[in-house]
Amino acid sequence: MNIEAVRTFVAVAAAGRFQDAAVELSITQQAVSKRIATLEKHLDVPLFARTARGASLTVDGQAFLPHARELLRAADRADAAVRPGRRALRVDVVARRIASAGYLQDFHRSHPDVELDVVTLMDADLDGAVAAVAAGTIDATFHAVPPGHALPERIVAVRAIDEPHQLLVGPRHPFADAEDITPEQLAGHRIWMPGLPAHGEVADYYAEFAATFGFTLDTLGPVFAKEDVLEEISESAERATLIGEGSRYLWPDRYDLRRVPLRRPTPIYPISIIRRADNSHPALTELREYLDSRRANAPETDAWLPNWR
Repeated sequence: MNIEAVRTFVAVAAAGRFQDAAVELSITQQAVSKRIATLEKHLDVPLFARTARGASLTVDGQAFLPHARELLRAADRADAAVRPGRRALRVDVVARRIASAGYLQDFHRSHPDVELDVVTLMDADLDGAVAAVAAGTIDATFHAVPPGHALPERIVAVRAIDEPHQLLVGPRHPFADAEDITPEQLAGHRIWMPGLPAHGEVADYYAEFAATFGFTLDTLGPVFAKEDVLEEISESAERATLIGEGSRYLWPDRYDLRRVPLRRPTPIYPISIIRRADNSHPALTELREYLDSRRANAPETDAWLPNWR
């Protein structure tokens, strides 16, 4: 069934005259007549009785009218669901407690009219998330892209978030009262990161971080929940973990956990926004401009970045 013919039928039914419907639809009266004739042929019933005063609905036309209106509403909803700018921008933030989620929330606060569909592809590595972007499952994702990592044609990755790292310790840890520490002060320490992936951009980043500054990554042990890790760190005089400055976690006051900045140099985890080059969603352009502005206005730091070679 031709949706434009249905739209023309509804217009004629409302106007009562083919000529008036033609004016409303910005087409010729001949085109209106042709569309109605095609629809009547498809349905095998007359929809209008033509008179000198115009066109009135037949019994079949009256029966078809509410269904025709519903067809148009469904067509408009379908169109809005996929047309750039009329559907929500679908963005993968990887996990809801990390910097990318915080940045997207800040973007929403400053652009409340932009409709967002926030998803977390937590089981997807870089290549899995890129595949989702390429397939059109999502409009964009946030991941670190190591230098030289091959991306499919039409996929663009632009550095968007430089996230500093901090050391998270309990109140009895030797660094608990430090205003900040240098990465070199981690040498000889064991940094507890249970559940750290064995492969991928996150694993490669922390492996080079540890090798560069001489500390050991302890990834052993079952992972029950992030809250369990926080509780164990709060009770230990030795255990510590690394945490992104933009990572958001809540814990009871009695834990008295301390976030100790790492400086001179500041280890940076470089996060890119990844998208298709041909994605014309206007909200994606707004998001990219927002991220560019934040990064341009960020204070300069003595940063350490991985080589990932």
